[in-house]
Amino acid sequence: MDSITIRQAAYYHPERIVHNDFYLNHFSSMGKDIERFLQIMGRERRYITEGEEENAFTMGLKAAQKALLEAGLTGEDMDMIVFVSQTPEYTYPTNALLLHHRLQGKHRTITMDSNANCAGMVTAVEQTSRYMQANSQVRYALVVGCDHSSIHCNPQDEITYPNFGDAAAAVILQRSTDSQGFIDSLYYTDSEGSENITFPACGLSHIYNEDITPEQIRIRWTPFDGTVCVDAAINDIKELLARHGLSIVDISAFCLSQFSLKNIELIQNGLAAPQEKFIYIGDEFGYTGTSSPFIAFQRGVEDGVIQRGDYVFFWSVGAGWQIPTMLFRY
Repeated sequence: MDSITIRQAAYYHPERIVHNDFYLNHFSSMGKDIERFLQIMGRERRYITEGEEENAFTMGLKAAQKALLEAGLTGEDMDMIVFVSQTPEYTYPTNALLLHHRLQGKHRTITMDSNANCAGMVTAVEQTSRYMQANSQVRYALVVGCDHSSIHCNPQDEITYPNFGDAAAAVILQRSTDSQGFIDSLYYTDSEGSENITFPACGLSHIYNEDITPEQIRIRWTPFDGTVCVDAAINDIKELLARHGLSIVDISAFCLSQFSLKNIELIQNGLAAPQEKFIYIGDEFGYTGTSSPFIAFQRGVEDGVIQRGDYVFFWSVGAGWQIPTMLFRY
């Protein structure tokens, strides 16, 4: 069976930088002190869109164009395009179809949109890899992930509004005869808290009701213990290591959800793994949702932490809970 490797990855973020001071002052005026919260989440700054010219699609397009350019490929080379978002600019046409048009893709291209909330891009790369293994006609696949979260956060909500940033990531998967590439994955699903986070808060069927306010449309976030996903992460990473005869020593990097620095630290401690193997970019980017593990991955490649032949874990968690864990050899 051919291997499915990562040919190239790239990311894009807006130019506007918003530091913690803005949010500290914003909530202080409401009598709320969020300094400790920002420390736990590991935030210092984040990139936020400005104006109406940027959205989930435009950011995803720029990440895709960068990945293609750096890989020496074009849109016509792509046999499959997957766009991943929980805040898509459009529900139809699919954003993947728009991406195909802007990249001048060929007619024999599979296009689809995907959504597994914040776990979406890890899920999409895993499922695309498995599809490529089953369909020999797909040589190159482009997976693009972007959440445009900032405009959908309630400015009165101290959990989402200061926590989220805007950014996109793109990954080009390639069929190869190398021994590297996608290895294996596990999913863990616990839907007990599936209604803790809802968007639109009022439900899509109600957004046109005359009595609906903007706050009722934006993200509704019911506070919960965000560390509940940690044990599942530790157990699934350990299971994949045992399944493939590997140990923590063999893993060069962990590219995890950047939702919470605290969660990353708990996972690191639970695995008894060195801190330097856990790539953290949430202090710079804020929480970018679905793209965050792959922004961390590409930053690791750029910094030389991740090199060809290295074993890498990808892990993320989506609302409710959807938890994919994926093992790659880059």
